[in-house]
Amino acid sequence: MKTEIHEKTVTTEEYVRDYVNVEEFLEMCKACENYGSKWSCPPFDFSPEDYWKKYDSFKVYGVKIILEEGDWEKWPKLMKTVKQEMTEHLFKEEKKHPGSISLSAGSCGICEGGPETLTEKSTYEEAFGRNCCTKKDGLPCRHPESMRYSIEALGGNVGLTASRLLGIELQWIEEGKNPDYFVLVGGLLY
Repeated sequence: MKTEIHEKTVTTEEYVRDYVNVEEFLEMCKACENYGSKWSCPPFDFSPEDYWKKYDSFKVYGVKIILEEGDWEKWPKLMKTVKQEMTEHLFKEEKKHPGSISLSAGSCGICEGGPETLTEKSTYEEAFGRNCCTKKDGLPCRHPESMRYSIEALGGNVGLTASRLLGIELQWIEEGKNPDYFVLVGGLLY
């Protein structure tokens, strides 16, 4: 596996104007099993538009993951490991910029366990399908200091963000064809 790091900083005003459509992405979120069942996912008790407006700048951070021969058998573990590394990097960035907050690549997975809980033979469902978040039970988040929202949960268009700001077109798994790479996109609001 190889990874490439891509970064771009824009004003939050520009990002919201060109890349955020809360209503459109809320409809997409409603089709996801995480909707209403994870603290990091809609519906929220706050306005996503107002969340963005609290910050002046947005540093978009993308990791392009290029799987090599033999990596496909263990790609769920590799993806989760890269996401954990990205999260740790963004938390370090938060410490460098007091008052900032990171946005995760996809929904929160803190309560699902870290990459060390996976084996090379884990399936996608085993790696990402567990849901131990307390939201479904009406209980407070167990890790509010670490839980982060994703760009898409706040109405951001990750595909457009990746292509226009990072110069990477997203690829998807298709019937009988694996993509050449995967992309994780998160960032730092400050």
